[in-house]
Amino acid sequence: MKYIQYINESIVKKTSETKDLVLYGQNIAAGSCLSGLTKGLKVGKGGLIINATNSENTLAGLGFGMMLNGVSSIFFMKQLDFLLLGIDQLVHSYNFIRRKNPTASYTIMPIISDLGWHGLQSSFNNFGDLCSIARIPGFTITSKAEADEILNKHLISPGFRIIGVPQRLFGQEILDLPAIFVNDEKNLFQFKKGKRATIVCFNCSLPYGVKVPVDASLFSVTSVTPINWDKIIEDLKKTKKLVIIDDSKSENLSCDNFLATALQKCKIDKHIVIKREIKGNDWLFPNLDELQINYENIIKTLSQG
Repeated sequence: MKYIQYINESIVKKTSETKDLVLYGQNIAAGSCLSGLTKGLKVGKGGLIINATNSENTLAGLGFGMMLNGVSSIFFMKQLDFLLLGIDQLVHSYNFIRRKNPTASYTIMPIISDLGWHGLQSSFNNFGDLCSIARIPGFTITSKAEADEILNKHLISPGFRIIGVPQRLFGQEILDLPAIFVNDEKNLFQFKKGKRATIVCFNCSLPYGVKVPVDASLFSVTSVTPINWDKIIEDLKKTKKLVIIDDSKSENLSCDNFLATALQKCKIDKHIVIKREIKGNDWLFPNLDELQINYENIIKTLSQG
């Protein structure tokens, strides 16, 4: 099944079972329905679906206003960079409302523009930058297991969060890899346990990590909010070799925080960090968004020593 179809069906199932839920966003029930993300949306008894106007600051604040009045909602957003227009709401409104411990649910679900060849809008793909600015719980979904765990726990639950879906994966078969470990917060997943290395994937890079042809443990970090790294550190102490993959375009990378912790807590014989090498203003123009990874070089480096 294609990634976007699975995500869409999971959302529809969850929202159709929930009463008094408001779903809103631009063209979420018209046209392409956000490239299929919101196709066939349904709500339970007392629910409402709204094709909203083009005013992201107002729309971001609308969900917080509904929270204060005990109404749960989901704001579907056509691309991640539009959420920058609601930054005041994400910081000031959220910091005010979170102190009141609201019982209603508010989720913003943006499409991360990382398909490539989009120019300026795809220069901002680091989901974590938006979440870290106000310590907002945030989650990216790159696999079936992550979709099941994150959407079931966080799509409609008390409080506020952002859940991002990478456009690059929409037309691909969804990654169906059983998780062997998932923490309670659903921001750390382990998919494989191996002996030669520990692979840790950040942002939306799990599909790259799966392709590394090494008997390695494989972890996916789906959030930048504070994470207990002990599960990964425990594995790394055994393998002593680390591969980090982060496809973010920001200069403030989540993987740097983890690497500093890993180097402090355990002895590492080899470590490889795969991230974007952006030259000059290349990131401001249409370009291939796929990470170019030399997998043979990874094998060679891990074999040394």
